[in-house]
Amino acid sequence: MTTPLPRTLVGWLPVLFGRVLFPGAADPDRRVRAGSLLLVILLPAALLYPTLGFHLLEPDEGRYAQIPKEMLAAGEWVVPTLQGEPYLDKPPLMYWLVTLSYRAFGVSPAAARLVPAVCVHLTVLAVYLIGRRSVGQRAALWAALLLSVAPGFVSVARLLVLDGLLVLCVTLSVLCGFEAVRAGRVRWGWWLLSALASGLGFLTKGPISEVLLFVPLWVYGWLASGETTATDPTPRPPPPQGEGEEDRRGSTPAGGGGTGPAPPPPAGVGVRGWGPLRPARPRWFHYLAFFAVVLAVNLPWYVAVYLREPLFLKHFFWEHNVLRFLQPFDHLQPVWYYAPILLGGLLPGTLLVVPYLRQLVAGGEGARPSAAGGFWLLAGGWCVFFFSCSGSKLPTYILPAYPFLCLALGEFVSRTRWDAAVGTRAGIGAMAAVVLAVHHVGLPWYARERSPWGRPEVVERFVTDPGTEVVCYPRNCDSVAFYTGRADLDRVRTKDTNQLYVDCHHRPRTVILFTHGDSLAGFRALLPASLEVVEVVSLKRPGGGLTGALAGKSPWGLCDIAVVAPRGR
Repeated sequence: MTTPLPRTLVGWLPVLFGRVLFPGAADPDRRVRAGSLLLVILLPAALLYPTLGFHLLEPDEGRYAQIPKEMLAAGEWVVPTLQGEPYLDKPPLMYWLVTLSYRAFGVSPAAARLVPAVCVHLTVLAVYLIGRRSVGQRAALWAALLLSVAPGFVSVARLLVLDGLLVLCVTLSVLCGFEAVRAGRVRWGWWLLSALASGLGFLTKGPISEVLLFVPLWVYGWLASGETTATDPTPRPPPPQGEGEEDRRGSTPAGGGGTGPAPPPPAGVGVRGWGPLRPARPRWFHYLAFFAVVLAVNLPWYVAVYLREPLFLKHFFWEHNVLRFLQPFDHLQPVWYYAPILLGGLLPGTLLVVPYLRQLVAGGEGARPSAAGGFWLLAGGWCVFFFSCSGSKLPTYILPAYPFLCLALGEFVSRTRWDAAVGTRAGIGAMAAVVLAVHHVGLPWYARERSPWGRPEVVERFVTDPGTEVVCYPRNCDSVAFYTGRADLDRVRTKDTNQLYVDCHHRPRTVILFTHGDSLAGFRALLPASLEVVEVVSLKRPGGGLTGALAGKSPWGLCDIAVVAPRGR
């Protein structure tokens, strides 16, 4: 039996997706193998947890270490503070977790970084344990290994930034959301788990987790549902009994194996892996339940912070979400910014991109990619596309794309000659050795050279006296506050320089931390005659040299220190 062929280019897209690019069947073997699970536990652990105590990097790590420290000291769980002032840029989930880590292990950079390191490790485990359900055990293992050694992921996401926690929430949300719809009916257990993870992502960095989930689900639902519009598929054998049964019955993730043989697929419906060809399309009540969970996770804190700080909602949602995307005010970068970052950060997986694309277009050796593999490519590609359209860009923004792209590449490896190739294993081993060396030697050295606290014997004599006013000009230097135990460092912007001159007249001495290379020269050029600079210490490195080429001309976030006093005092 045949059905009419599509008459428009858009109508042909589902045919292209299901018949040309991703016509294969998913690997039915999804058993958790002890050796594979042990490898996925030990390899990331060896790369993530050693040497977490290196110097804090400015500006993000200093900020995200200091905020939980102040919250812990004040017993404050609603309004995050930085240098004693409300910090309203982000929701508090990351701060809460770091505060709990401080309570358990003491206040230190290692305790703070333990949180994102654990998040990265859990992300790798989720890729293997949940990803195997859609693409098979072997493909999920390769995906987890590629993700574990990808330097742009494992080295960056374990830094003390919000994105390591966000990538865990987004990965769990998309993995569970796909499990909820891929087998032909919405499975409530997976759907609600997806909502919970998405809600936690919202409590980490706002609504980005929902954007990265629903768009690929909607597009995939349309592409995969239209695969049978041209002709009925060639009949395929029914999926294996056992573990695949629950997917066809639509059980929750806690369901066990089946108890009997599966019924054959109805005429005109192909079977891809363990479920029917067409993915489920959630209805209005599914979305109602989804957002009810998201609200239940978020509403208590958002109401509490609004009652304390009414400006938070406008500042966070409008300025830091809408305006930053549509009218960026910082981190301006071109549209191709993420291309070199992704190519370098995904190594050694980058070396597989060309053969993977060749197989997509021209076919060739090995089994063809499945529709599930197509979804993971779609999810990763959507993440890169979305952030590329934003004018405000940072390398960490596309971290959620790495797990999904690795799942697509992992499926390619598992069903081609690359699965048995010595070069594949050698590439992962070599990159693991490189990442291990960077984490043990390179990054601690770099952090020491770039940290404002890299030379504490120089800095501490200016800032440790609580009776001396310390001003950061024109940006914060939060790592100095963290290491000295202070939460009263004032920050003065360039536009407020005149007020700083006035304030200096009313103090016996003012210590100013100049956080930009030319700030001291500009400050001195306009200094009133009634003030004088009585002492200056520069942290800039003389000349260039290898250290200057690799680590910059000065620490990151602290270039000069000056003591200013009224003249004649």
